[in-house]
Amino acid sequence: MFDLHRLRLLRELKHRGTLAAVASALSYAPSSVSQQLSQLETEVGVPLLEPVGRRVRLTEQAEILVAHTEAVLERLERAEADIAGSLAELTGTLRIASFQTAALSLVPAALRLLRDAHPRLRVHVTEREPEEALPALQARDFDLVLAEEYPGNPAPRPDGLEQEHLLDDVLRLAVPRTAGPPAAKSPMAALRSLADRPWVMEPHGTTARHWALTLCRSAGFEPDVRFETTDLLLHLRLVEQEHAVAFLPGLLGDGPPTTVTLRPLPQGQGTRRIVTVARRGSSRHPAVVACRAALRRAVALRGEQAAETEQHGGTAPQ
Repeated sequence: MFDLHRLRLLRELKHRGTLAAVASALSYAPSSVSQQLSQLETEVGVPLLEPVGRRVRLTEQAEILVAHTEAVLERLERAEADIAGSLAELTGTLRIASFQTAALSLVPAALRLLRDAHPRLRVHVTEREPEEALPALQARDFDLVLAEEYPGNPAPRPDGLEQEHLLDDVLRLAVPRTAGPPAAKSPMAALRSLADRPWVMEPHGTTARHWALTLCRSAGFEPDVRFETTDLLLHLRLVEQEHAVAFLPGLLGDGPPTTVTLRPLPQGQGTRRIVTVARRGSSRHPAVVACRAALRRAVALRGEQAAETEQHGGTAPQ
């Protein structure tokens, strides 16, 4: 029998990449991690690591062992979920990662619902972009991730994760109020008319940036990106102050009316999918199930509030 603790260290090395990263994540000394993995090699009877420059990588046999370790850990998480489901009260800690706009518009309401229904459940929330949050979910740093998928850019899902659709979020082109109505009639032509304007976009490497660049290029121009940030509130402020134009999601529209003009995007580019993602082994855990239900209710409440505002004469930015 192989030592499960050492198997988990090998799995951590696969997901985190370096012995130092494993040691930091688990609060171990790097020498201790190395020693434990050496002992695992002795147990297995074959080399598990091979040097690559100053780093190490897993051998073919180590990859096989990690695949079986993943299956064992998934089964243990299912056992944990079943035990939690047998209890009368939901307790413990739930760790959530969310990108900014969902954290602003959905998470607070979901937290209130969870607090009212499960007062002994401790919830930790971290703002993290999906590109970082999903690998961290796979590494068991989080229990649930709110992620986004842009039109034509389905995000790859690491093995062992499953997702649930939460909502479709409208995407629009944001320009300063002073820009006036577009001279072009079609959304694509209106987008093309902004080819010479400064843009604010999310940084390279994000799904949002890839989608935005692809959309601009399909309109026939390379955008002049002068501002880069994942903070969409800053995107909004830069548009308001006439420094840039941007693509803004509907989830950013909660709160007081903004002072920008929002225009529709070309057909097929007007919505992004918001999903919740959990590991297969823990997706049935009562805390994960309760949080997903609270998020769905938060979406419904947001829709009800929007309908009530419209019924009483409120208007969204145009």
